Amino acid sequence: MSSARPGSPGATRQCPHCRETILESAAVCPACRHHLRFGAGAVAPLAPALTPLCIEGSIRHPAEGEPWEYTVVVSIRNDRGEEIAHKLIGVGAMNPNEQRTFTLSVEAVSAKAKSPAKGGTRH
Repeated sequence: MSSARPGSPGATRQCPHCRETILESAAVCPACRHHLRFGAGAVAPLAPALTPLCIEGSIRHPAEGEPWEYTVVVSIRNDRGEEIAHKLIGVGAMNPNEQRTFTLSVEAVSAKAKSPAKGGTRH
């Protein structure tokens, strides 16, 4: 969880469905895509307001050779170069002639310091 106080930009909480750490302001969990809030004002945007970074790449195992193993790791650094997050996303193996495509995107929305909509349900 973050050190930001509840209700402030960057404050986090745990998704009640998948237990991932998510932004407190999220109406839909970005990890499991379950809805977290219902009612007026809790409609999640269909697309983020801004996607400042989106990278997609593929790797293909050659037709010959031993199977490959892979590990997908994401790290986040602040403006001083200090690592503030480091996550193992997934592992796997590829046999000859198999391909994997990896996509990394950063979604950004305006941080609005407001309380959840009245009458909405929060798990």
